[in-house]
Amino acid sequence: MGCSGRPKGAILLGLLLLTLAEIVVGRFVVEKNSLRVISPDSIKGTHDSAIGNFGIPQYGGSMAGTVVYPRHSRKGCKNFDDSGISFKAKAGALPNFVLVDRGDCFFALKVWNAQNAGAAAVLVADDLDEPLITMDSPEEDGASARYIANITIPSALIDKSFGEKLKKAISGGDMVNVNLDWREAVPHPDDRVEYELWTNSNDEYPEQDFSTGYEGKDVVLENLRQLCVFRVANETKKPWVWWDYVTDFQIRCPMKKKKYNKECAEQVINSLGLDLKKIEKCMGDPEADSDNPVLKEEQDAQIGKGSRGKLEKGAVLKAICAGFEETTEPSVCLGGDVETNECLENNGGCWQDKAANITACKDTFRGRVCECPVVNGVQFKGDGYRSCVASGPGRCRINNGGCWHESRNGVAFSACVDNEEGKCTCPPGFKGDGANSCEDIDECKEKKACQCPECSCKNTWGSYECTCGGDLLYIRDHDTCISKTTEVKSAWTAVWIILIGLALAAGGAYLVYKHRLRSYMDSEIRAIMAQYMPLDSQNEVPNHVDEDRA
Repeated sequence: MGCSGRPKGAILLGLLLLTLAEIVVGRFVVEKNSLRVISPDSIKGTHDSAIGNFGIPQYGGSMAGTVVYPRHSRKGCKNFDDSGISFKAKAGALPNFVLVDRGDCFFALKVWNAQNAGAAAVLVADDLDEPLITMDSPEEDGASARYIANITIPSALIDKSFGEKLKKAISGGDMVNVNLDWREAVPHPDDRVEYELWTNSNDEYPEQDFSTGYEGKDVVLENLRQLCVFRVANETKKPWVWWDYVTDFQIRCPMKKKKYNKECAEQVINSLGLDLKKIEKCMGDPEADSDNPVLKEEQDAQIGKGSRGKLEKGAVLKAICAGFEETTEPSVCLGGDVETNECLENNGGCWQDKAANITACKDTFRGRVCECPVVNGVQFKGDGYRSCVASGPGRCRINNGGCWHESRNGVAFSACVDNEEGKCTCPPGFKGDGANSCEDIDECKEKKACQCPECSCKNTWGSYECTCGGDLLYIRDHDTCISKTTEVKSAWTAVWIILIGLALAAGGAYLVYKHRLRSYMDSEIRAIMAQYMPLDSQNEVPNHVDEDRA
């Protein structure tokens, strides 16, 4: 029963399939991985293989090995040690993948025997011309339980025709090297992984007798009831009640006490305060001659990418990690006990700057990628394999941008320029390519500076010193010498000229002010006097008042 929403790229953990037949028989969806023959050339190519539902598939990874076909016990049903056969690889050699024939015993037993003999993986060749099927675990009894939980190597079923090609090549003396690849066995579209845990209500105490006791339909009905309990619990915003129900049902309604039935289940439902009528409505009529919509939905959800192998924390973690898009995995997926860091050997074949301890190799769960890194906010650009160059603002802070630089006596020069993308230019006073070397220019010898008659030139690293004899002073911008005395006199002359100019300007301004002030006063006085007596410059003004009186 799904305990989360259906995700894209979901990983179905521990598929315990629901069955609709009276006898509980599950046919798994075949999960495949890639098997690539590296040598010999006569059978080189890529083939499909079906992942076994036991052991630990190396999700997100791959394994290279040499295929071995034993001379005795070719079906792998007997302990190989009894025949003196060992599949342990020699030091420095590829691990051995054992090829065994199908038939006569459980798939899991074949793998267990090969594992005990030192095999790193097992290929089971089908004995029928048929589509690939999933190699399932047998029902655990006293004998099989001892080895099923301890199988740790991966296994795969290959079709009959491909198996015959491998046997023919091995019998002909060829060394058959293959690569088992699980990197695409689980979808990995983005940086988020969602998983679903599937459960089954089956009891741990079946009668082992198909003619008496409970039937497969009893388990299917309880599976249906638990699905509806889950839905109703979610509708009431109390999803944890589902866990209470399945726990209480297992304790209170076991098969061995003949309580694995509807009545006991309803007692548990009522004790938890769930709405029994809603659950019955969800279940519908189990006896109806039609598809039950709830069970049909669960059946459809089983088809797709799933996780094979035992439900062990390490195996489950690997399956989840395999669902991340490469380079987006969390740190827990990159631990040494989960995957192999390929960047530790020859830097993964990627670019690196040993002096600055910078590398383009980025470890991932599936292997490694070569990407130019970002260091202290500075982006490197390049193909990641042969070159990576710091670019953009601040690039000179990282190993001087890959350009020449040198320090002497506390003075440092660099050919790196932040605003010149990927370029190295020797600074003034130096010549060269800027990347590997910059040599000091002897300005004195090459007559590039300090060439005036009175000048005396001395070359320094990255620059020069120029002096003048007597009371002369060197002016670097004009490459000339001038007299210190002349310079002082000229300075005082300029000062006096400025002061005299200011004084004349002030005097002129004062005279203008006095003239304008006097003119203004004269006009004011004349206007006042004109009101009381005629002035010589004023025409006779008629007396309108007297005319009016006449």
